[in-house]
Amino acid sequence: MKSPILEYLAMYGIDPAYIIIGFGALTLILMILYIVTLIKMRKLNKKYELFMRGKDMESLEDTVISQFDHLERLEALGQEHQSKISGIEEHLQKVYQKIGLVKYDAFREMSGKLSYALALLDENNNGIIVSSMYSREGCYSYAKEIVRGESAINLSEEEKEALDSAINGDKIL
Repeated sequence: MKSPILEYLAMYGIDPAYIIIGFGALTLILMILYIVTLIKMRKLNKKYELFMRGKDMESLEDTVISQFDHLERLEALGQEHQSKISGIEEHLQKVYQKIGLVKYDAFREMSGKLSYALALLDENNNGIIVSSMYSREGCYSYAKEIVRGESAINLSEEEKEALDSAINGDKIL
């Protein structure tokens, strides 16, 4: 078989078998790429069908609109929760947050540390100190007001210790 292309290649010393092998390898590579592309397209098509299952354009639009409505309700609910949290934080400043307790023996004839001084303070160190002294004759309780960590009435050593413990956040003694 005489071909002008083969004669032209032979003139330059190129073997036509190399060209055929090259085209065969190129065809094989293109077939592999085509198969990989088909596999990826099938996966994408399955995902698309799953997304669109049972949906026409109108129901898909309804779904998107309902999702936007749901998102708006969530945002409103988030703002409502934020205002409630702010109110709680404001209220917490007035609640007793700091506690100091000192147990002691008020009288030498009594033991067992049945007497105590209890300091209850808010965030601004305002609150009360409750003292209870136990003796054989009875139990006596006292309450003293604390404003900014100070008392207008003289405090006993145990009451001062309970107040310092509450202000500094020390462990209950």
